Amino acid sequence: MRFPDGFVWGVAAAAYQIEGATRADGRGPCVWDALCTRPGAVFGGHSGATACDHYHRYPEDVVLIAELGVKAYRLSVSWPRVLPSGEQPINGAGLDFYDRLVDALLSRGVKPWVTLFHWDFPLALQQRGGWLNRASVGWFADYAEVVVRRLGDRVQHWMTLNEPQCFVGLGHSSGVHAPGLRYNRPDVLRVAHHALLAHGRAVQVIRENAKLKPLIGWAPHGSMPYPATPSEADVQAARTALAGVPAGEQWYFSTSWFADPVVLGRYPEEGLRLFGAELPAGFERDLAQIAQPLDFFGVNVYQGQPIAAGENGRAAAAPRTPGYPHTMCDWPVEPEVLYWGPRFLHERYKLPLYITENGCAAMDWVHQDGRIHDNARIDYTARYLTALHAAIGEGADVRGYFHWSIMDNFEWAEGYRMRFGLIYVDQRTMERIPKDSYMWYQQVILSNGACLPANPVPLR
Repeated sequence: MRFPDGFVWGVAAAAYQIEGATRADGRGPCVWDALCTRPGAVFGGHSGATACDHYHRYPEDVVLIAELGVKAYRLSVSWPRVLPSGEQPINGAGLDFYDRLVDALLSRGVKPWVTLFHWDFPLALQQRGGWLNRASVGWFADYAEVVVRRLGDRVQHWMTLNEPQCFVGLGHSSGVHAPGLRYNRPDVLRVAHHALLAHGRAVQVIRENAKLKPLIGWAPHGSMPYPATPSEADVQAARTALAGVPAGEQWYFSTSWFADPVVLGRYPEEGLRLFGAELPAGFERDLAQIAQPLDFFGVNVYQGQPIAAGENGRAAAAPRTPGYPHTMCDWPVEPEVLYWGPRFLHERYKLPLYITENGCAAMDWVHQDGRIHDNARIDYTARYLTALHAAIGEGADVRGYFHWSIMDNFEWAEGYRMRFGLIYVDQRTMERIPKDSYMWYQQVILSNGACLPANPVPLR
């Protein structure tokens, strides 16, 4: 087994989750800084104030990234570090940090893949309505211009938004993520629409201001439906489920509700039937702005839902076997999502795909020999990569894979209790210790996947 020549092997992280230094060098507060002060909002009262102290330790981290053998590192820029109030004036010290980080990566042969928004919305703008305010489209475009003007002579790969389903739904409907709000559905739909409109405007801004010819995508959340059995009826039901919009409270995890406007220039019919009347008046006039041409479709995939053909062939959630395997986040281990998900996405959106996040929270600690033996992560990743290889063999145009994450970090509402990293971070000392999975992933990259098992033992 080998992946195609030129396949991009990478790792990923996000500014708020690793940088720390939230009050250093003029950085302004973000909505996550505020949520972390709310009692009970984050496990253990943890916060991103220090995180992994990557802001000060980035030279050490860049060495570890480069020695892993990856040629691409997906990072995000902190909006309030660059624009403390969310708008100009620019914080030169904040922008300088990303200058140094990009240069350090390039000097070691690692290409930076930059995400403009990975959830750290400036608190000053949130106090003016945040994404609910249509002015957020302009705020985001202006911020994007500042970043692209500075970094666009060296950065070629850009992503606008990370997982809008999560920062929209978990941040503005369930309220378990920042800014911790519980809006009614019409307001959540307005937030989502403004975020998509901001995405479209940012794509234009990147193309207008980048000095290197940019390659632009985004990184939505992908909870992938997959057929409960190989039957053609179940396969078709799963395909239909990807294109559908759930009627329940978690409608915002729909792939098509966010991706159809971005790629196809329209909201899906099923969603319009359910709550089209609750969309902002005149939303149709914005669709052309939202649907700017993209160079690739990124997707963050961890889990999904088995689907069976129900009554009249309609897609229906199928139960999992009792005792099914799961990660420390209680997410099911189901490598099928990296087989069926890319196939369905490629069929529907016809864009080159990158898996911009995939990984697992495992039960990691420093063993008595001083090492971290995370065999579960190795097994998990091998299974998912084997499934991805099979999807490519079936015609899915997947061109790269970014493991989440390069290091243990602040895992949002779960604080530091969930460890996703290839590198262990001791929160007392900030020591970095590469795990067994780090060395294993080195070999995967070096062999371009040839070391992966061709036929993994089925999960029980």
